Amino acid sequence: PILDMSYSRHFLDFQGSSIPSSMKKLVVTKLSQNFREAVTLRQDSPVPLPGDGDLLVRNRFVGINASDINYSAGRYDASVKPPFDIGFEGVGDVVALGLSASADYTVGQAVAYVKAGSFAEYTVVPAKQAVPLPSVKPEFLTLMVSGATAYISLKELGELSEGKKVLVTAAAGGTGQFAVQLAKKAKCHVIGTCSSDEKGGFLKSIGCDRTINYKTENVESVLRKDYPEGVDVVYESVGGKMFDLALNSLATKGCLIVIGFIAGYQNPTGLQPIKAELLPAKLLKKSASIRGFFLNHYLSEYKMALKHLLEMYERGDLVCEVDFGDTSLEGKFTGLESVFRAVDYMYMGKNIGKIVVELPHSVNSKL
Repeated sequence: PILDMSYSRHFLDFQGSSIPSSMKKLVVTKLSQNFREAVTLRQDSPVPLPGDGDLLVRNRFVGINASDINYSAGRYDASVKPPFDIGFEGVGDVVALGLSASADYTVGQAVAYVKAGSFAEYTVVPAKQAVPLPSVKPEFLTLMVSGATAYISLKELGELSEGKKVLVTAAAGGTGQFAVQLAKKAKCHVIGTCSSDEKGGFLKSIGCDRTINYKTENVESVLRKDYPEGVDVVYESVGGKMFDLALNSLATKGCLIVIGFIAGYQNPTGLQPIKAELLPAKLLKKSASIRGFFLNHYLSEYKMALKHLLEMYERGDLVCEVDFGDTSLEGKFTGLESVFRAVDYMYMGKNIGKIVVELPHSVNSKL
């Protein structure tokens, strides 16, 4: 049973406005790495009802991830066939909830969550998967996938310690910004690659010791000249040529952490060629290692990581940069229609920080 809500098709949310019976949402209707081809905006999907242990969340901000196009291409679970919901993370208000869920949550509470189906006006979220927040702010969204990925991968695989040299590729992106800051907090020397001087300025403002604009500087030459002994840890999310370059720059006993390979995601295979035949020799020569990191395999660490990240942000110890696309051609990403533009913006490499789309809701109070 839904707590404090009528079973009529139009029940009231906590601010006294009517919750509609239908909503907009994005649905994958065809498997393709071309997001615009794969995804359809449905205008009249039924607003779902929460079950006993669920929350109905009115989404206010949703996060864009590079892997949204892997999901729309069906690369994560070959058994799932279209149509299916898309979007990994959201922040919003609880507008209805089941009886069991009411033990821990109330109507009107701000929550964040990671669950497929966030590209919708309303999403049903199991209460166990929700994270209570002090308020609805887009900054909290940056921590859910991007911040947690950086935190757990560096903690579990990076073995960071004072004085280590850490290279972060795509350092001004959604997750790169956290890898830079967390490595600095571990008293490491941090090098970040980026694609513009504006991004370089942002990276310096969050503590990056050396920025490399790969559009105007030769990354390989800079690393060879400034770091002849190599780098101890690489936080790598680009793939292709950048992967090869990062591998070559590893120090003895260095570790390369692969958290993605965005350069290949738009290809039909999802991959870009690397010089793999030299890999065994290169690793052996340096006693080096390559570690892959996928957040879903570290969910046992997730709550602890998120708690720590939220505390750091609340204390003012962590910058959570949000990019709403204000500088993009058509302006700020507002409404589900703009998710398509936001994905394009990410793959054009325009963003500084985490790309977030705002879902405005007009509230006509009847109270």
